[in-house]
Amino acid sequence: MIIYNVTLNLDETIHEQWLRWMQEKHITEVLATGKFTSARLIRVLVEEEMGGVTYAIQYTTDCRETLQRYYDEDAPRLREEGQRLFGDKMIAFRTELEVMSDHYSVE
Repeated sequence: MIIYNVTLNLDETIHEQWLRWMQEKHITEVLATGKFTSARLIRVLVEEEMGGVTYAIQYTTDCRETLQRYYDEDAPRLREEGQRLFGDKMIAFRTELEVMSDHYSVE
């Protein structure tokens, strides 16, 4: 399993608008590509030196080939809207993570 992690730092002036857009539109559109099985929106609790509010969105997919198809077929179009709406008020970086194993508490 592959996790496509997008971490964003947002200027506080766009925080509420971005969060609404992300929850009501963008995540749904990314999932609608059919290339991811789930998405998780996470607020980062560590305060950044640069200020702002930081989030991570983790999309789960089956393999790197599927993720590459997302990059080739969908990512430019989906990233464009966020850039147009929020421009230089958000900074994003992307990470590909491979799940090696899962462990759960036994109670």
